[in-house]
Parts: sequence; C-alpha cells; structure tokens
Amino acid sequence: MDPLHGEGVRAILLDIEGTTTPAKFVSVVLFPYARARAGDFLARHGEEPAVREDLARLREEHAADERAGSSPPPWRDTLDSAIGYVQFLMDRDRKSTGLKSLQGRIWEEGYRSGALQGEVFPDVPTAFERWRRQGRDIAIFSSGSVLAQKLLFASTPVGDLTPHIRAYFDTTTGPKQKAQSYRRIARALDFESREVLFLSDVVAELSGAGQAGMGTALCVRSGEAVVAPTHAVVYTLDGVCP
Repeated sequence: MDPLHGEGVRAILLDIEGTTTPAKFVSVVLFPYARARAGDFLARHGEEPAVREDLARLREEHAADERAGSSPPPWRDTLDSAIGYVQFLMDRDRKSTGLKSLQGRIWEEGYRSGALQGEVFPDVPTAFERWRRQGRDIAIFSSGSVLAQKLLFASTPVGDLTPHIRAYFDTTTGPKQKAQSYRRIARALDFESREVLFLSDVVAELSGAGQAGMGTALCVRSGEAVVAPTHAVVYTLDGVCP
C-alpha cells in the first residue's frame, strides 16, 4: 500500500506545531502570551472548579518532579508557588497535562477577545477540503489541550476549520512518542491502525505511530532536503492523498 497516495487510508491524523501551523506561532505568540498572563489569570479564576482541577493536576506533577529529583520550585499551596511551578514547566517546554490545560484556558480568553488568531500553513484549508471530499476523516493529536486545538482551528484568517475535523487528542490520550497512544487513537476513531496516516515534524512521534501500525510521513516545512529512512517525507500537504 502507498498511504501517501491514499491507498487504504480512511483517516489522517495530524500534529499541529510544525505540521499544520508554523512553529513560530506557538513559540513566539502563544507561549509568551500565556506566560505573561498566567499570574493574573490564576488570581481571577483560581477558585473556579475547572482551574482548581488544573492546579490539582499540577500539584501531582510537582510531587512526581520532586520524587524524580528534578528540583522544581517549592509548592506551598499558594498562588505564588503555583505560578512559580508553571513558569518552571514553561521554561523547560514540558508536555505537562496540567500546564497545557491551563494554557488553553488563558488562550481562550485571548481568542475570544480578538487578541489571538489561529494560524495555519496555506495548504491546510485546501487539504482539509480535499480529504473530506474524498470521505477521509481528519483528526488532530497535539501536546496542546483539546480546547487549545479547537480554538486555533476555529479562528484562522481563512475562517473556521473545525467542521472538517472529526476528533482531537491531547496528552490525556498518552505520550506522543508511545505506540499505545496511537493504538488508543485508532480505536477511538474505530479504524484499524493501518487505515490511519499520521503526519508530524517529529521523528520520535512518527516512530511511535509506526510501531502501532499506522502509516507515517515526516512533514518538513523548512523545504530543506531531509532523509528519514523509515518514514516518507513531505514538504507540503498538496501531495498527501491528492
């Protein structure tokens, strides 16, 4: 089978950063926005049930960090200590479920106010339309929370792309480098793993998907020639299931 040309592919699973969306949008726009507003957001919303759940998850992650000897800042169940740990995680670009959920809530305010707008590569909207015309499902797997994913695709300059997307998966599904995460996604979509094609700019993630039996393609947005011995390489979505 040749999954890039659509043979046997019933669903296309996509990473976001570096695949559908420029990495700089995440690193230069989204992350600094959340960092600058985390303290104020927690001061205003820290007693809300959903935010308290995020803080409880962060407290558990902090305890795990201490057991692992990674020397996080002290946690004393105060706003300042929570903010300190959030900054600690951001500094290390940690794929923390609690952090990603909190960031999503902060970005939600930004998207709703108009301060933020989602960004995708120019080939994404046409690829989404093409794949849906072909009857293929589209799903997203990102370390960002499901809320953050939906907000990004709902607010692009070319309009709301979420009607094209069947499902969203984040780190609550499992680590992005582990085969079991991709098996769970295939089951959730009600497809065999071999019927799903996963695109990402991270080889380790593709290896996890490949081990689960999915088709894989390394998405290289820089245009620089790359060789990935165990994965197909694409520089645009135009040639994926054309």
